[in-house]
Amino acid sequence: MSLPAALTRPAPMPLHRRVLPLIAVAVARMLIGRRPVRIRQLLEFASRGARPATLAQAERAREAVVSVSLRCAGQGCLQRSIAVALLCRARGTWPTWCTGVRTSPFSAHAWVEVDGHPVGEPLPAGHYRPLLTVGVTA
Repeated sequence: MSLPAALTRPAPMPLHRRVLPLIAVAVARMLIGRRPVRIRQLLEFASRGARPATLAQAERAREAVVSVSLRCAGQGCLQRSIAVALLCRARGTWPTWCTGVRTSPFSAHAWVEVDGHPVGEPLPAGHYRPLLTVGVTA
């Protein structure tokens, strides 16, 4: 059964500001078909040496990713979360990348969080249970 959904996308960005988000979305698209353990290894490698992202930095990255990709603006949570993490990394920071379950309604989900707060997610932190996480590594 499918449910109708209305997507809200931010206003279009100028072309020169779309390049990095488009690259992050393309790389994320290539990674989503890999096994979870391999995704985790690649993201752990990418996170090395990064500063922890602030909430504002992660929100800007999420907004940029959603504005250039309809899939990421919709139900593509795995691709969106990876793209947001990679875009933050391209800017020198790293949020905590998480994949696990959303408890209300119950379903698999992937997201990024900063200081334990999911970034741009419709439900508060208590509704998400991480199974795999990748934070900043030394």
